Amino acid sequence: MFLFESIPWYSWLAWFGVLAALIGFNELTRRSKAGGLIFFVALPIILTIFVWPTTAGPDSSTGTWFHWVKVYSALAGCLGFMAIRYFPKLSRNRWALMFPPAILAINILEACIRDFQVGALGADGVVDGVYMLSGSWNWMNGIAGIINLVTICGWMGIIISRDKAKDMIWPDMLWFWIIAYDLWNFAYVYNCVGDHSFYAGAALLISCTIPAFFIKKGAWLQHRAHTLALWMMFTMAVPAFVTDSQFAVNSSGNPVALFSVSFIALAANIAVLIYQVRTIIHYHRNPLTQELYTHLSQYKEVRETNMQAGDRDSDLGLELKVKI
Repeated sequence: MFLFESIPWYSWLAWFGVLAALIGFNELTRRSKAGGLIFFVALPIILTIFVWPTTAGPDSSTGTWFHWVKVYSALAGCLGFMAIRYFPKLSRNRWALMFPPAILAINILEACIRDFQVGALGADGVVDGVYMLSGSWNWMNGIAGIINLVTICGWMGIIISRDKAKDMIWPDMLWFWIIAYDLWNFAYVYNCVGDHSFYAGAALLISCTIPAFFIKKGAWLQHRAHTLALWMMFTMAVPAFVTDSQFAVNSSGNPVALFSVSFIALAANIAVLIYQVRTIIHYHRNPLTQELYTHLSQYKEVRETNMQAGDRDSDLGLELKVKI
């Protein structure tokens, strides 16, 4: 196959099992404060003390600095988002609202650094327990990730949903940015931990994109943090699942495939950047202080569906002020 070696039926079954589990546990942890505390506080403490030092040691495929940093940064995101969701003062504090874009940017930057690092290795063999082939694709995708980071926008418009789940809603984070992120992140995983990418690339990314498009629109970053933390905790505890088990699926190691996924990711992120710059110029908006896509129907739908009464009052007051 082009991207992967042969994929037997039982690996597809495991893939759909991983996808369903991530979506299901994400729903549990976003709808229940107790569920969030159990999965993102109690469980990581137990794993850190009793499991990960053995399973994610230096000789394992998850024993690199990147995996350890990634799991804790994902958990920090989950806990930070819970604080914003459940403490109203934080959701109205402009400094607190800088945390979501900051933790997202840090996670993207971590991956970009790793892509550049792999590109500079000149690797063509097993590194840190997985096969790596360095090439121009690493540099292309690192640049794509930086563009994706730069095009993060509209965090000052983050609100908390009015329903019982109290989701963290980011109306300005729309489908085109999410797709560009997915393409970039899949290319990153494919470049740097290719033998993990069938699950950690495709299944993991789809597990947060499906909820963002069909279950709870506007909460993509929250979905992403939850599913990423859940997956990282699992894969650090059971690294053999994606490398040595009967369900493991290896990447093809095909240079054309590596180049293709990174090229597509770079092209998609350049397209988002061009559209964003065009929007800024056309509507005279400041990306550091204003939401950019308020004119789009998708933005209006997400915001109207999730606004609190106080948010509507603020919007009405702003409209009256502008008219006066």
